[in-house]
Amino acid sequence: MVKFSKELQAQLIPEWKEAFVNYWQLKKNIKKIKLSQRAPQLDDRVDFRISFLDRVSNIGRKISSVVTGGGEKREIIQVRGHGGDEEALYETDLDQLYSERGEIKEFFQSLDEELNKVDQFYKTKEREFLERGEILNKQLQILLDLKQVLHDRRRKSFPSRSDLGSLPRSNSSSVRGSEYSESPAESEEPQSEGSAVDDVIAALERNGLNVIGSGRHKTKKGNQKVGMRIDIPATTPTRTITAVTAMLWEDLVNNPKKEIRGDFINRKKIQCAEKMIKGAFVELYRGLGLLKTYSSLNMVAFTKILKKFDKVANQQASGTYLKVVKRSHFISSDKVVRLADEVESIFTKHFANNDRKKAMKYLRPQQHKESHMITFLVGLFTGCFVTLFSIYAILAHLSGMFSATTEAGYVETVYPIFSMFALLSLHIFLYGCNLFMWKSTRINYNFIFEFSPSTSLKYRDVFLICTSFMTMVVGAMVVHLLLRSNGFSPRHVDAIPGILLLFFTGLLICPFNIFYRSSRYCFMRIVRNIICSPFYKVLMVDFFMADQLTSQIPLLRHMEFTTCYFLAGSFKTHQYDTCTSSKLYKELAYVISFLPYYWRAMQCARRWFDEGDINHIANLGKYVSAMLAAGARLTYAMHPSPLWLGMVIATSSGATVYQLYWDFVKDWGLLNPKSKNRWLRDDLILKRNSIYYFSIGFNFVLRLAWVETVLHLNIGKMDYRLLDFFLASLEIIRRGHWNFYRLENEHLNNVGEFRAVKAVPLPFRGMDSDD
Repeated sequence: MVKFSKELQAQLIPEWKEAFVNYWQLKKNIKKIKLSQRAPQLDDRVDFRISFLDRVSNIGRKISSVVTGGGEKREIIQVRGHGGDEEALYETDLDQLYSERGEIKEFFQSLDEELNKVDQFYKTKEREFLERGEILNKQLQILLDLKQVLHDRRRKSFPSRSDLGSLPRSNSSSVRGSEYSESPAESEEPQSEGSAVDDVIAALERNGLNVIGSGRHKTKKGNQKVGMRIDIPATTPTRTITAVTAMLWEDLVNNPKKEIRGDFINRKKIQCAEKMIKGAFVELYRGLGLLKTYSSLNMVAFTKILKKFDKVANQQASGTYLKVVKRSHFISSDKVVRLADEVESIFTKHFANNDRKKAMKYLRPQQHKESHMITFLVGLFTGCFVTLFSIYAILAHLSGMFSATTEAGYVETVYPIFSMFALLSLHIFLYGCNLFMWKSTRINYNFIFEFSPSTSLKYRDVFLICTSFMTMVVGAMVVHLLLRSNGFSPRHVDAIPGILLLFFTGLLICPFNIFYRSSRYCFMRIVRNIICSPFYKVLMVDFFMADQLTSQIPLLRHMEFTTCYFLAGSFKTHQYDTCTSSKLYKELAYVISFLPYYWRAMQCARRWFDEGDINHIANLGKYVSAMLAAGARLTYAMHPSPLWLGMVIATSSGATVYQLYWDFVKDWGLLNPKSKNRWLRDDLILKRNSIYYFSIGFNFVLRLAWVETVLHLNIGKMDYRLLDFFLASLEIIRRGHWNFYRLENEHLNNVGEFRAVKAVPLPFRGMDSDD
């Protein structure tokens, strides 16, 4: 049977861990009581007196029970609540029997503190969710009113279709593109347009809110001009471009003298607003479910710990205290349950067409059970990869493909293309290791990255992708080597890497629901967001992925060569210096080396613009210094000279110091001289501090890998390509190692602020109508 402490550790909400009952500390208090009862007595006479007093006390309790008729039991503790309902604080008064027992007094003081902590936290969260529920009800009502206005305007605009009738109010919330015109205001006469405006204003005023940007203005003719906008956050490049285009059209194209009645609401804006409100209801329901879990787990914790106390102290105090716990707000209040039922009803009616089963798929998404088939396939592909790689190594040694006497064509073909696949698979493998560690340490990476729990990749899925990917790559390498060594035409054989690249590219963009389509499309959306960094709000997953790209510059350079290799037809002519000697190729090398740092710097600039935090500007400086160091090293590699050697040492040293400080202090939250854990942080997820010290040293060493480009270490007869691949692999390993601590620090920040559900922005905001 699993101990309750382990069960509680497994089920509690990580972000609210500090708000739960400190069950482990209460167990320590009970252990102290147990040890105090077992302590040997120094004087037999004292033992006799204590035992005699105990007997007298027992006799007294029995006599009292007889006198009172045995109808009531004398309570050995009294729990009183002080303050009103909102600020009620519980305090336990011990009976005279316990007045001299310090351990018991300490236990009940701790128990009171935990009860008050749990009750107050529950009240705070309950109040927060109730306020959010009221706001969402107003938002939904505004949405329904505006949709009804749009429907009425469309019906008036097309009288020939009036025989279709109007939708019932209860069904007007479903998004159907045929029900609304794209720009209904443009097809109406001024009189009907003015009445439509009045309808919209009336709908908003009924709910006590105006749409963002709305206001009534008098024109020279005395008519009212009304502007209406729905606040749709620019969370994607598409929304950003649309918002900028609409603003330019309104400010530059439209004639300011013309009586324009504002930016009317249309079908697309309504769809975006409805999607936002729908997501907000889902998050509200999830938060209510977490709060119910919080209440039930704490109740079980109080019950378990009081039973332990009764068993150790040989008393019956649990009944009295549990009565108070059950009367406390976090147990007796039913507001959360009623609000959850109301959210279910609203969501089913307005967002699922009265289909409860469909509504529950959104409100209670079921996580896919981990299949044993995935584990089997991971093992199968791992075995295939090891076997094929061993075969490749033996064949390469026997055929002498990597010897100095062999033509350079094979190495020129194999290295850039297959090393690109190898670096990518190494990064995928380390990401799977990150997922495993995050899950083991209960870091809620799905919440931090805003992934859907039902479709997010598990670590077994990532390992399956990695092993199957590498099995196909090594299999292609074996086939390529066999055909090349058996005298087949290199013109045809060298097309194999290109075919493999096209296959993986096609699989990435494949529209069919096979091989983790949701994750593939999510990856492409994130890459699109990174490329369009300055034009939209930056999310955690976006800059996390951009950081990964800064460690994959060698892979991007290999992609540049591979693209040139096939587009220039080098696999036919076998003139491998066609790309490397080209001026355009060398110039593109600078662009590719700068792009990941540029994207990351633009993300920092956008975050500073949105949040106003000067730390983002400091972070931007880190990536600018990395760009300078990368440019200096690339120039030195092309044009070796003492001047550029000095530039490499200066820029790389400065960038390394900058990066190390940011890694340890900002991203990891370590090197705190005032921490209770020497030079670490106060809160640590891993139990052994030595792991953090090792990680600091490990990251420091790998950050200095650029020194090899300066010293040109002579490691036996190792080919320079193999050395470059080794250094690129070390950087990817450093990034995978960095990922765990980066997300650990982010998780601890969420825990510190008790953030367990996403704050979804809402489309309608209250404002004064006087402009």
